[in-house]
Amino acid sequence: ASVLATTTVVCGCGGGDRVREALPALLSHAGRLVLDADALNAVAEDSQLQSMLASRTGRGLDTVLTPHPLEAARLLQRSAAEVQADRLDAARLLAQRWSCVVVLKGSGTIVAAPGHLPTIIGSGNALLATAGTGDVLAGMVVGLLAQAMPAFEAASAAVWLHGAAAIDFGPGLIAEDLPETLPSVLRALQISGKSRGSGGPISATPQTGQ
Repeated sequence: ASVLATTTVVCGCGGGDRVREALPALLSHAGRLVLDADALNAVAEDSQLQSMLASRTGRGLDTVLTPHPLEAARLLQRSAAEVQADRLDAARLLAQRWSCVVVLKGSGTIVAAPGHLPTIIGSGNALLATAGTGDVLAGMVVGLLAQAMPAFEAASAAVWLHGAAAIDFGPGLIAEDLPETLPSVLRALQISGKSRGSGGPISATPQTGQ
């Protein structure tokens, strides 16, 4: 438990049913936790895990959920069509219900959290529907969290960079291409920042939804 308290963890990427065994300890003790895929489905089916998830913020623990619309629907006990009909409302409701940061993936990925205006990220394209790209995004979020970036900002920055990398690479993208493309995206941001006289790297400012 003492080790987990200072650890940043991503759980659910390809873990299958074995994820359920790890979740109680992670939800109880991990200092910074990103839940994706199988972890989200496990939480959707288990009221005890749901209670543990909802209590994390009150215990000073950071949590980011990264559902696609079907996973969001399971967590909300709605249909995917209902989620897609009002994505902003679904993201807000998830964030409120679980007291955490939510990244609702899809066209115009939404980042929502209690106390924040939801952020709609305009970067990215249909290539990000490729298998494994969601795992890369979860890894990017956890990487920024591990550098002590606040959870909402880490999620927003990761989503923007993820989309920008897909655009930069272009047709033929597979998940493994995204990490290799990130350095050129970051260099372009740094150059852009310097050209505006900032003297150094800049932070991308996503679009904000009301």
